[in-house]
Amino acid sequence: MSRSILCGLLVLACATAMVPSAPAGENEGSTAGPPSTRAESEASRFGIQAGLYDVKAGRVPRAATFADLLDDYGVNYRTALALLRAAPPDFEAEDLRTGKPYRVYWNPWLQKAQYLVYQISPAEHIVFDVQRPERTRLATRPVQQQWATVGGTVESSLYESLVSNGGHPVLALRLSEVFAWQINFFRIRPQDQFRIVYEKQSVGGTQLQPGAIVAAYVEHLGEEYYAFRFDTGSGAEYYNRRGQSLRRKLLRAPLQYSRISSGFTNRRYHPILEEYRPHHGVDYAAPRGTPVRSVGDGEVLHASYEGPNGNYVKIQHNSTYTSGYLHLSEIAVAPGQTVNQGETIGRVGSTGRSTGPHLDYRLWKHGTPVDPNTVDLPPSQPVPLQYREAFRRTVQALLPRLRRPSVFAGGQAQSLQTQS
Repeated sequence: MSRSILCGLLVLACATAMVPSAPAGENEGSTAGPPSTRAESEASRFGIQAGLYDVKAGRVPRAATFADLLDDYGVNYRTALALLRAAPPDFEAEDLRTGKPYRVYWNPWLQKAQYLVYQISPAEHIVFDVQRPERTRLATRPVQQQWATVGGTVESSLYESLVSNGGHPVLALRLSEVFAWQINFFRIRPQDQFRIVYEKQSVGGTQLQPGAIVAAYVEHLGEEYYAFRFDTGSGAEYYNRRGQSLRRKLLRAPLQYSRISSGFTNRRYHPILEEYRPHHGVDYAAPRGTPVRSVGDGEVLHASYEGPNGNYVKIQHNSTYTSGYLHLSEIAVAPGQTVNQGETIGRVGSTGRSTGPHLDYRLWKHGTPVDPNTVDLPPSQPVPLQYREAFRRTVQALLPRLRRPSVFAGGQAQSLQTQS
């Protein structure tokens, strides 16, 4: 082959390497080394002709900056800044996360880095064009979604039973949030049952964290609870079979997961005072620093240290209900401040008259202490009349998934997946 033809082929190869096609992202691996078939397949989805490059894979080191990722490849700080300016508007240099996968595509002909591909999520990557920063782009890949059902019988805890039957751990937390106003999940007992229809999500065969719970059933202490997700145009909420909202004006508990160490009673032996006296609250044993959330919207009446109560927050929710949170390690609100339901107002501690980290939660109705676990909490609005028929059809479609006998085979719960 003549020298002129060889040079022409090299120039053509370099030019071709600079022209990307329409991309789409994919989940990244973490192994470094020479390009593989998988690496080439992934790169093609980013619009990169991978066969023309040496691919170097890695993960973001602790405390690394964006410029650090490119420094070993001879890319100067000025170019790194140009690439950041060309990044999607919602990406900042501070968004770089330790341990996140990235790939550098090295052009062996030019002896330069051509691309840096950074994974934002399994479905989103940023393709930084090192030689032409203005061509930096966001590469996305569609998320496949289908409905899946998991069910079981509680043996020791809801979390363990759900996971042992193939459910993702996050579903336990989401289920407790769905029924936060109806069921105190600190009181879940063995032999309670559950079934959950949820959005199972994946990207290119890689499973992601599940999406929303679509419908759910819990049998707790012999009572049945249903939840159906339905959107009336102002955001999806959960309703029971009759279309009544599951959301209450007050949460049933101010902590997401813990255990009740002492209940509401008119006669309890006090371990410090060594005498029997009323305990008009519920004690939740939890690690120091656990976030404590407001059980409802309202105005902070008190937020300071108060003798035996320790760090203490009191919130007025309306003309009927007021809540109190005692023995906090720290307070995150101030008197007169307006708070939202679920907002963190402090953290579990052991201040004041306390023998160990816990939250003493109090609830007053018209100024009289009431048991938070038994008081009948007021509901929010039901499904509006114009949406009742659509909601009825939603319930009819989902009920069979919650009732399928195949969910329980031989007394053992089984995961089952169904296409939506």
